[in-house]
Amino acid sequence: MAVYQIVRKGDSVLREKAKSVVQITPNILKLIENLRDTMYASNGVGLAAPQIGVSKRVAVVDAEEELLELINPEVIKGEGSQTDSEGCLSVPGLIGDVTRYNIVWVRTLNRSGETVEYCREGLTARALQHEIDHLDGVLFIDKAADIRPVD
Repeated sequence: MAVYQIVRKGDSVLREKAKSVVQITPNILKLIENLRDTMYASNGVGLAAPQIGVSKRVAVVDAEEELLELINPEVIKGEGSQTDSEGCLSVPGLIGDVTRYNIVWVRTLNRSGETVEYCREGLTARALQHEIDHLDGVLFIDKAADIRPVD
């Protein structure tokens, strides 16, 4: 597919609540492929559609060698907590400590339009929450403590 330029902090699309997907069309499937290709080319563990300038509730996550494709995802439950350093392709050069659920349940549509639920922990749980935040116009720097330059 295609590798897109990542939208950077300061672009208004990153602060908007992304629009829900009402129908899974060939364009939505192409968007998923483009997100995947852009994420891998950028060495990321997740990427949301607003990060390539598209206001749609679509994201991909591959934090631990499992590609998750998310359409209209929502966190339905979380347990425990973890605090770790976090960065973002849209906020290059900075990291900060963010506390998130350690275990998270996410309900989403798959590429066939079926509702699926994922229960993930650790890094994948963190990445899911980070990308869903993007779909709500929230950046990690809004939640981070000790924001600092990447060494």
